[in-house]
Amino acid sequence: MKKINLFFIFLLCAFSTYAKGPVKIKMVTNYGTIVLKLYDETPLHKANFIKMVKDHSYDSLLFHRVIAGFMIQGGDPQSKHAASGVILGNGEMPGVARIPAEFNKNLIHKKGVLAAARDNNPQKASSNCQFYIVQGKTFTDEQLDQMEQMHGYKYTPEQRALYKTIGGTPHLDMGYTVFGEVIDGMDVVEKIAAVKTAQADRPIEDVRILSMRIIKKKFFLF
Repeated sequence: MKKINLFFIFLLCAFSTYAKGPVKIKMVTNYGTIVLKLYDETPLHKANFIKMVKDHSYDSLLFHRVIAGFMIQGGDPQSKHAASGVILGNGEMPGVARIPAEFNKNLIHKKGVLAAARDNNPQKASSNCQFYIVQGKTFTDEQLDQMEQMHGYKYTPEQRALYKTIGGTPHLDMGYTVFGEVIDGMDVVEKIAAVKTAQADRPIEDVRILSMRIIKKKFFLF
């Protein structure tokens, strides 16, 4: 009896650890697969994104706005059946509120981060569905000094090094919520960022999210 109880206690501990662990998302596009990791530091955005993925809300949507050297944006529900040339970017999930901003000075717009799009609302609350992945570009110390003056705070030496080496979009810091990052498939982001675009930065040929799924952890009992 005691051995059985210890076994179930072990299982409970294992599942508890799994529930608190990092959440990874597999995004399959017609250009390849991107794997994302969601941050625990932004729980509202993390929970909303997980719900959207579980509901298959992103399946068949487009990356409707692509700007080389900046970012790729998707998640507009109106893009699912949008005709060629239609301007997109105003769609939201009906009946779902905006997400309150979760700004964090430790979560900067380095290359490869996942962040929430938004309109120009004064609270800077995020869209309930639209997101972007940063491609960005590199910056010099002089340019980062200007960014610090604009934001009113200092970057850490580590953050400055990231912007100077891998790059990003520092002018968006503390204005848009960063809530995850690409951990595999950045080459796919680069391919998408390089596509030809037309009016309103929409790709001429559709760049489609075929599916998004949560990557489930596997347990091994020894």
